[in-house]
Amino acid sequence: MTSSVAVLWSDDLLKYDLGGEHPMHPVRIDLTMRLARSLGVLDQPNVTFVDPEPATAAQLERVHSPRYLAAVRDAPMQPWGIGHGLGTDDNPIFWGMYEASALVAGSTLRAAQLVWNREFDHAVNIGGGHHHAMPGSASGFCVFNDLTVAIAWLLDHGAQRVAYVDTDVHHGDGVQAAFYDDPRVMTVSIHESPLTLWPHTGFASECGTGDASGSSINVPIPAGSTNGDWLRAFEATVPNVLRQFRPEILITQCGCDSHHEDPLADLSLTVDGHNAIYARLRDLANELCDGRWVATGGGGYGLVRAVPRSWTHLLAQAIGVPIDLDTDIPQSWLDDLAATKLPRFLGTNSGYVQPPAKMGEGASVDFTPWDGDEKDPLDRAIIKARQAFYPLVGLDPADPRD
Repeated sequence: MTSSVAVLWSDDLLKYDLGGEHPMHPVRIDLTMRLARSLGVLDQPNVTFVDPEPATAAQLERVHSPRYLAAVRDAPMQPWGIGHGLGTDDNPIFWGMYEASALVAGSTLRAAQLVWNREFDHAVNIGGGHHHAMPGSASGFCVFNDLTVAIAWLLDHGAQRVAYVDTDVHHGDGVQAAFYDDPRVMTVSIHESPLTLWPHTGFASECGTGDASGSSINVPIPAGSTNGDWLRAFEATVPNVLRQFRPEILITQCGCDSHHEDPLADLSLTVDGHNAIYARLRDLANELCDGRWVATGGGGYGLVRAVPRSWTHLLAQAIGVPIDLDTDIPQSWLDDLAATKLPRFLGTNSGYVQPPAKMGEGASVDFTPWDGDEKDPLDRAIIKARQAFYPLVGLDPADPRD
């Protein structure tokens, strides 16, 4: 049966603009939507475009402090010494910052409302996924944490078991911190090892506290991990933990900065691997949550070759029209790209890379299921993660069947 899908979209989401040379330039979202349209992904009869509205102050204050909201609102008028993580290289101040950030938060919130209220099966906000923002500070390109805003609303409206799965290359620290002591939320993050990548949190030993012990799941994997490595680690740790938790709704942050060309991280996945990940998340939502799935974007700084293809695959998987990886990139999109002014950031020309020819990269997504061995760094990371949280959820860390 075809799932009904809400796509949260407004051109105003492009106003979340941290500056012309910033890695998180909104052109990556614009190019994604253009690519998805050019391939006909968004023309399906089960797709409805939904205009988002900004989150209200009360909705934002559910997870952010009033003092921080005032700082974000005032920062463009007094940009020096405002504090709260604002005015840094990562989180520069820009005009309309409060309004743009509130719209991102409101978009993911609306997606969660639509899915929870059974108006749609799936909802996608590729402009969301700002998982690093903390209650009183901006962090890692993120001003307001749209994910915690949405999850808090779900908890306030009857949800008892919310699963959050974060596939970004960076640890989902802001979401974990918000619900570290709340047993109603299971936060799952599979990311590059904190020994080699910011924010240097997300060790397997971070498992939650008090009644929520075992509800924080972290699977750090070694730098250089490939499609097969990532999928091997995921399948060895995540699905059975989610099955034990029995979530009512699945919220996912689908950052694509695990791509091998991403300038800010060190994993070696391809868009083929991303497509496989999104298909797996969709399947888990259908298996465990009766289809209730909210998907957001997140990190990803390969503005031409990685992000547009990866998140077009995300949209296609959610909508139920997976794209053949051998599909040619449409000429209309290449023409749009040629007419687009791309940023130059990090002192490089990485925004001006050669356009891709196909929707895939010809890379394998095959993997051998984990068998309990510890023969290499990836397997040692898997068993360390399982030893940390499997006993807390009633599973045997040494048994590959669990």
